[in-house]
Amino acid sequence: MKNRQTGYGQETSAAKAGISVRSGRRIEKGDKSTPKAHTWRTRKDPFSAVWESELVPLLEREPTLTGTTLWDYLDEKHPGIYPERLLRTLQRRVKHWLATMGPDKEVMFRQSVPAGHQGLSDFTHPNTAITIDQKPFVHLLYQFRLAFSGWRYVHIIQGGESYSALADGLQSALHTLGGTPKEHRTDSLSAAYVNATEKRRLTDDYHDLCKHYGMRATTNNLGVSHENGAIEAPHGSLKRRIEQAIKIRGSNDFPNLRAYRAFLERIVDKLNKRCKGRLAEEQKALLPLPAHRFIDYSELTVKVTTSSTLSVKRVLYTVPSRLVGENIRVHLYHDRLECFVGQTRVIVLPRVYPTTPAGRARRIDYRHIIHSLAAKPQAFRFSQFRDEILPNTRYRQLWQHAQLQFTPQEACKWMVAILRFAYDYDCEGTLAAELLLQAERGELPDLQSIQARYLQHRTPPPIPVRQHQIADYDQLLTGQWMNQEVTCD
Repeated sequence: MKNRQTGYGQETSAAKAGISVRSGRRIEKGDKSTPKAHTWRTRKDPFSAVWESELVPLLEREPTLTGTTLWDYLDEKHPGIYPERLLRTLQRRVKHWLATMGPDKEVMFRQSVPAGHQGLSDFTHPNTAITIDQKPFVHLLYQFRLAFSGWRYVHIIQGGESYSALADGLQSALHTLGGTPKEHRTDSLSAAYVNATEKRRLTDDYHDLCKHYGMRATTNNLGVSHENGAIEAPHGSLKRRIEQAIKIRGSNDFPNLRAYRAFLERIVDKLNKRCKGRLAEEQKALLPLPAHRFIDYSELTVKVTTSSTLSVKRVLYTVPSRLVGENIRVHLYHDRLECFVGQTRVIVLPRVYPTTPAGRARRIDYRHIIHSLAAKPQAFRFSQFRDEILPNTRYRQLWQHAQLQFTPQEACKWMVAILRFAYDYDCEGTLAAELLLQAERGELPDLQSIQARYLQHRTPPPIPVRQHQIADYDQLLTGQWMNQEVTCD
């Protein structure tokens, strides 16, 4: 109309406005009526014969049925009548019916938790396979997170979801945080318990743990994971960060557990940088920590066998032979066993888990039994855990070479002596490498040459000798020496 008012004709004005000449005439006449709504079908409904009679009753009975499932149903019941090109039409029809006639859907109510009120715990499996020194490392990741600020803590768990794993991870998180929230929330922990009796016992321990820190223990409804959304969603972000960091690093192998733990700590620190402001606000509302940690282990008593072994949770462990026959009190953590005689801790063993729930495992350390084995080396040949006594693949290769070169008796004596030298002189790695190199060049050195090499460095200390008088011996027998000052050279 502006173009028309400036003197342009209808065709030019319509072209400048980007409309047709016919629309320009209609607008110029003042006809501003809107087009009628399109309510009629442009083609015949292909499902008119079955929609109301067959498909709608199915959807009313089971609204989760998909268009693909309904098309499979039609293709089976009415073969050849409903070709696959109608699948997309059927999917749109189902979607429209669900939106207009379907049942109500579940509504998610977003939460706004006050500062210092709630902390959440959960376990998860990392998406990326991790190896420690080229060996698969099976583990879980425990994650603690504050609902208000989003601050998180990650702890490596060896084994399953047990009370000791939860207690260790939770307490480490709280002491790193420097305070405790008013409420601690988890999902159902029933997967970590073997039977009803043990479940009741561990439930009591868990509630005592929360009481020790002044927290109220709560759980979400069984099977409703979104109630723990404040910890379930961060699992995904954590695992994605780990996966990306592994790709940047170029390797998923770590030299030891300490290196892997440091790797995770760097990732978590970067995630926590985003919530420094809210964390400072939340820390003001946290409860103070108690003076001491709560018990985060289970306790049992076992007896050391004459083979210098003890059995804990279907796993056989060796211990130093001086403990044979002793009743050992074991503090069982998720990653270690702390062994006590009375109140004295005598040894700490890394915990081992069977590969299957009903299976068994061994952890044999030759250092515990090598001196006893050196006294009777022929016991090595048919020992039930002979292969486990050999500490690694290199020593197993040495044993194979020894069997080929020596007689069975000499091979046992040679192998046990090598193990003793490796322990006594702390040269396990270098000794095996050197002997394997000699085996590849020709043959293993005999035991005498190895003994000469190591024993020549052991010079006995000078011992002064003083000849005593016979009278001194008489005084010893009569007890008169107790009244005299005795000097020893």
